Amino acid sequence: MSVELKVPEVGESISEVQIGSWLKEEGEHVEKDENLVEIETDKATVELPAPVAGVIAKVLKHNGDTAAVGEVIGYLEESSAGNDEAAAAAQAQAAEAIRRAPRPKEKTKSSEPPAAQPAKPQTAAAQSDQALVVSPEVPRPMSRRQSLDRSRGGAVTAHRADGSGGREEEVVPMSPIRRRIAQRLVEAQQTAALLTTFNEVDMSAVIALRNEQKELFQEKYGVKLGFMSFFVKAAIDALKLVPQVNAEIRGNDIVYHNYFDIGIAVGGGKGLVVPVLRDADRMSFAEIELAIADLAHRARENSLTLDELQGGTFTISNGGVYGSLLSTPIVNPPQSGILGLHTIQDRAIVRQGQILARPMMYLALTYDHRIVDGQGAVTFLKRIKEVVEEPMRMLVEI
Repeated sequence: MSVELKVPEVGESISEVQIGSWLKEEGEHVEKDENLVEIETDKATVELPAPVAGVIAKVLKHNGDTAAVGEVIGYLEESSAGNDEAAAAAQAQAAEAIRRAPRPKEKTKSSEPPAAQPAKPQTAAAQSDQALVVSPEVPRPMSRRQSLDRSRGGAVTAHRADGSGGREEEVVPMSPIRRRIAQRLVEAQQTAALLTTFNEVDMSAVIALRNEQKELFQEKYGVKLGFMSFFVKAAIDALKLVPQVNAEIRGNDIVYHNYFDIGIAVGGGKGLVVPVLRDADRMSFAEIELAIADLAHRARENSLTLDELQGGTFTISNGGVYGSLLSTPIVNPPQSGILGLHTIQDRAIVRQGQILARPMMYLALTYDHRIVDGQGAVTFLKRIKEVVEEPMRMLVEI
């Protein structure tokens, strides 16, 4: 019996998805609940499991194609462990369908020259020295050498065959996540009055505390003591001091959040994502580090849930892991602030008239000037600087 493979409901307000990649091929046997295909939305990548055991009989939607929620993207021929003959027959049927699929005809050699064709004027595109890029669906023969990059959505790139080389182009559809990121960034620039203020923090005390306790911390909790937990704690302390940074604008109203859901920007397999630590003010250092490690791992595996990527009252982005010295992060609407962390560098600073080398980090706060004024932004960063340079203040809350 053929079973329809349909796009499932993947979140509120999501009506269309993009096929990421099929994990199984036509004619291949799968077990029940075995993942068949990756489905990409504008927020996350989800996997569609097999509803029953069987053989993939037909794939209707391929990598890079879009599909509506509820649309059939393929068929699974049901089988069971006790019905090997039916499974083999379905697999043979699928294999036969693949075998019968039309293939490009091979050119045959001929001693007779081809019939002369009337010359046609070249178009401007044909005369261009730019590389030619053609969709894989175009059926006409190509006069240039082509390559099919299936790992990036199946875009066909045509290369010049004149020996000059080096100039080529490739057309790759934007993933839903990348389109959503672009939309949100433009939205932030167009709707908010964004401004960035900077400060710097001496990381000596945090580094010393971390080096002193990291072995015991990892032995007890099974995770490394990183810098992010210090900054999450420091940010919450500063948000309590300057609540406007933890608020948002709704129409003509200002909504102050009395909870602290901190988004942590991490690089995922499909791009930058911002999973959220719910009620981060109630979490210990160990709970924060464990949660961040888990979220970062699942972001790389594209297995975060939609709920983990929604909401958030404030965001922290650590560009320092990529070597960024200074940046102006963009607010994630409808939030009013984002804290940018950067790489730690030994720099010369003056302490009590002496020039000393200290591990310094630049901090950047981008904020919505409609709700946060300059004094509040400076106070916010100054508070983070104070508690990170004296981390014991976070423990005794002074």
